[in-house]
Amino acid sequence: MTDRVELPLSGASFGADPSFVELLRRQRPEALPSSLAVTGPVEVTQGTTVLGLRFTDGIVMAGDRRATAGYTIADAKMRKVFAADDLSAIAIAGAAGQAVETVKLFQLELEHYEKLTGDRLSLEGKANRLAQMIRANFPLAMQGLVVVPLFGGYDEARSEGRLFFYDATGGRWEEEDYQATGSGAQPAKNSLKKRWRSGLARDEAIRVAVEALIDAAEDDVATGGPDLARGILPVVLTVTAQGAVESTDEEITSAVREVLEARP
Repeated sequence: MTDRVELPLSGASFGADPSFVELLRRQRPEALPSSLAVTGPVEVTQGTTVLGLRFTDGIVMAGDRRATAGYTIADAKMRKVFAADDLSAIAIAGAAGQAVETVKLFQLELEHYEKLTGDRLSLEGKANRLAQMIRANFPLAMQGLVVVPLFGGYDEARSEGRLFFYDATGGRWEEEDYQATGSGAQPAKNSLKKRWRSGLARDEAIRVAVEALIDAAEDDVATGGPDLARGILPVVLTVTAQGAVESTDEEITSAVREVLEARP
């Protein structure tokens, strides 16, 4: 969030509700993203293509780095993939500012719940909490500030990775294989349809994700392809039983080169 929110830290002040969002709504409602008001036309910076896929040990989340404002590149190095907590990740597309605010609030929500209860929300519970937050943003979505994330992580109860996608109303669905959202979602999904298979190893899954983003960039002007000369690379995060880990630049560069060298 833009400004640091100072709230009471005592358990009595928190009450019985472990939701940070509800606490914020009671004590500092003006700090919630949904308290913003939009009047008249406004040019909104948009985050574009993100995707997720399952592999043998968990999930991969990946996103390009371009943000656009109309026909202008507003940011060539925007981050759209984040660890939500130790065992989950969130990738965002849509109105960039609103999406980043939602991610930060969601991270605080999970941290607050764990500190207050001494336990971590189940992956299903996290997915439901995010759906509620997106639903609360619906009035702003009607004004053009749409936030459409992907969410996934490692489900300790099932010992597997799981992937969820949403619509602007907070509708939530689980995806068994792969999913993409944003302006380049269709070409990215076309690529994933050809390359994804059950039983992918981690390195293979990263390569498939990178190739899908490259394919999306070739068909969608709002999606930024990797630029090795300038060091602009996709952000790729894997989530397994060992936690959420961001791939190194060396790993991503290697995957990009493999994809490009395999092309005629």
